[in-house]
Amino acid sequence: MDRKEIHAIMARQDGVITRTQALGCDMSSTSVGRAVATGEWTTLVPGVYLRSDRERTDAVELRAAVYGAGQEAVAWGPSAAWWHGLLDRPPARHYVTVPHHRIRSCTRSTRVRRRDLHWKDTVIVRNLPLTALPLTVLEAATEMPSGSVLMDRALQRHTSLEVLQQVHRRNSGRHGARAASRLLCSAGDGGHSEAERTLHRLLRDAGLTGWRAHVWSCGFEIDVAFEARRVAVEVDGWAWHRDAHRHRRDAERQNVLVNAGWHVLRFTWHTLIEDPDGVVRQIRSALDGRQ
Repeated sequence: MDRKEIHAIMARQDGVITRTQALGCDMSSTSVGRAVATGEWTTLVPGVYLRSDRERTDAVELRAAVYGAGQEAVAWGPSAAWWHGLLDRPPARHYVTVPHHRIRSCTRSTRVRRRDLHWKDTVIVRNLPLTALPLTVLEAATEMPSGSVLMDRALQRHTSLEVLQQVHRRNSGRHGARAASRLLCSAGDGGHSEAERTLHRLLRDAGLTGWRAHVWSCGFEIDVAFEARRVAVEVDGWAWHRDAHRHRRDAERQNVLVNAGWHVLRFTWHTLIEDPDGVVRQIRSALDGRQ
């Protein structure tokens, strides 16, 4: 038995080891059972163990869910996004993909899907198999309420629109592909036009009147203006689409408008889509305060 290698595996895996890995280090089934019986190891799920002196962290729990699902299982969606560092906190449930031929039920703590993944769409990060970052972004974005924000951040720092589109085409038949296609279309044109249309619809549906679109003041074009009350509503598209010059220009415009007596509200594409009621409340509050 190569105990040194066993300890090395556990060190790389947050104190976790699988039965298959232990047997691969020439540890006998009897020795595995003895490690559990003596309390040296704790069973996380059948065939997956944790050193008793290690804490059951979020990382340990995700490893147990993926390793326990068998060979070729990978983390996907929000779980993979967290492991890639795209999310600050892990999701409430573990997201695990198993090969299509394998029957494995979902549990209260784990959402399991059966799907055969292209080899280009899987990676191993810190000894955990998971979907590659581009596919992770697409799938997590359609599984989470704030998925568009995640995609926007990923486009700013971790991937490109072209790569996401390529991966989307390769996985066009998957669940959630239609929602991902809508997000990619919005991201492609920066989202500003769609954000404007969404804002106009919200104002009409809320019964708000007295506004006009594309009003000029102080040399700047205001997206939506309630001129009688000097309330300006500006909409921003996707952050990844705005360069430093556009950012400075927007800040300059807002400062000039405020100094000219306008009350300026700014909303992102994500806010308009995900919290329309909150947008309307803030506009009503601004209007009430300018009577």
